[in-house]
Amino acid sequence: MQNAKLKNYLHLHILVFIAGFTAILGELITIGSIPLVWYRMLMAGLLMFLYIKFKKVKLKIDKRTMLKFLAAGVIVSLHWITFFEAIKQSNISIALAMFSTGAFFASFIEPFLYKRRIVWYEIILGVIVVLGVFLITHGELRYINGIILGVVSALLSSLFAVINGTFIRKYSATVISFYEFVSGVAFLTLFILLFKGGFDIKFFTLSASDWVFLFLLASVCTAYAFIGVVKVMKFISPYTVVLSYNLEPVYGIALALLLFPETETMEPQFYYGACLVLLSVMMDAVLKNVNSYRARKRKTH
Repeated sequence: MQNAKLKNYLHLHILVFIAGFTAILGELITIGSIPLVWYRMLMAGLLMFLYIKFKKVKLKIDKRTMLKFLAAGVIVSLHWITFFEAIKQSNISIALAMFSTGAFFASFIEPFLYKRRIVWYEIILGVIVVLGVFLITHGELRYINGIILGVVSALLSSLFAVINGTFIRKYSATVISFYEFVSGVAFLTLFILLFKGGFDIKFFTLSASDWVFLFLLASVCTAYAFIGVVKVMKFISPYTVVLSYNLEPVYGIALALLLFPETETMEPQFYYGACLVLLSVMMDAVLKNVNSYRARKRKTH
């Protein structure tokens, strides 16, 4: 039993490392953010479909649920586009530091959607996040476009996570993900046809390295990661999973500094600001766990 738990903890941190590596692939892939996300969702959707067929998972859902999944797919596609565009407009460190602000947005989106009150510590931690972002922005003003896109990406990511949290209670994560990928591809295809002049030979002419990196992104960082985290959550508490995933920017920034030192080394203010943002994210997870534990204890007495 102890070995099984240790194995799942190790698997969880591999998944977090993979999540951090997503940003590295975004830097290495040379095509624009819209085609990048189109290829990612198409390839991941096809791989997920093969997995569904292999596992004989039922895809049938009602129309109302289908529309909800499709809307979530549009949101996640926009999140990924803004995230990868933030990398291209600035660098990996900026995009990941801004992505960390997602917990700040979630602390306000969640009470609104679940109709619960905002707790005091969420406001305080929110102020710390704003201060961290201010330090990053002040120190790296030349990356303002990437900073704005990164914050928008974090907002969309939080909205997607909170909405997905309502789906996961009733439906298989594999089925949810599959419909979201299909929706994202359909939405982006329509967008490309209407606003980007449609598909041409150039769109499908990619370098060998881009094909390899896109396949890694779609298979390991998307399809496998989506299935893997659901498997892990059967053995490890959601709190531990959330807390561990807060390390994604740390892993990503460390990898970026190792692989691209000439473009990823930042001013000291960036690291002060990033530390403040990450500290607030970790504190938020810890305080939520403490409150959850107290609530469970009160129910047992």
